[in-house]
Amino acid sequence: MTTPTAMTPTSFTLMRNPFGRLVLTTPQGDEVEGVVPVRAFPIQSPENGISLVHTDGHEVAWVDDLAALHEPAQSLIREELQTREFMPSILSIESVTSFSTPCTWQVTTDRGDTSFVLRGDEDIRRVGPTILLVTDSHGIQFLIRDATTLSRGSRKILDRFL
Repeated sequence: MTTPTAMTPTSFTLMRNPFGRLVLTTPQGDEVEGVVPVRAFPIQSPENGISLVHTDGHEVAWVDDLAALHEPAQSLIREELQTREFMPSILSIESVTSFSTPCTWQVTTDRGDTSFVLRGDEDIRRVGPTILLVTDSHGIQFLIRDATTLSRGSRKILDRFL
């Protein structure tokens, strides 16, 4: 089989077998069953740098840019990543029970409305200039992709904790 660095996005194909596992086929016709996509930079560059790893932990292919892949490989990787990763994005902060911690946040995410307990101010981390990670009391991480795009009310609440 070719080395991971030698494979380009067009040099392999992906399909799902009857058991729902991803199967990568090399240009030589070798099949690698059970590959799993893993993002190298899941927050700052989720579409770039994706490794396709065999269940034994060895990388079998590297994807520089997900958008450069042909269909159905692109969709299959996106579907697989979505089932493996759970990081809801906060779209708005509706309310907080208090401005001291611990407190309960009522938020709207890309996966619906929810509430969670923020234990301390240190559970809000800056990852980039406008990107924030908020970790609840159960360890679930919520992403604020761009704090500047939040509503004025949401930003006002968030500012009290930063």
